[in-house]
Amino acid sequence: MPSRANFDLEREIDAETLLNQFNRLVQELLRGSMTRNTFRPWEIEILLDIETCQLKDGQKRETMRRYQRAVQRQMEKGATAPMKLSEYLEGNRLKREGTAKSFSG
Repeated sequence: MPSRANFDLEREIDAETLLNQFNRLVQELLRGSMTRNTFRPWEIEILLDIETCQLKDGQKRETMRRYQRAVQRQMEKGATAPMKLSEYLEGNRLKREGTAKSFSG
């Protein structure tokens, strides 16, 4: 049976590997060229979610870069999977609404 320390190390390596895979996926999207035809299930979920968000062309690259940085921070804090773009955008919307309310109220 693996010790607690070994389990934590395995989980940390998995999170690091997952983050590297996520970064690769985002870089492929930003380049506009997918050089592969097989994807992990979580990558398919991320791709489908990105497609449903329907980002405007003018803001797509910058939004994707900000999303990538947010996922990196999230994973560094211990998340076990990257958030979806829709979750990131919703969080931003709620922050903006909260800021607007604090200024108007």
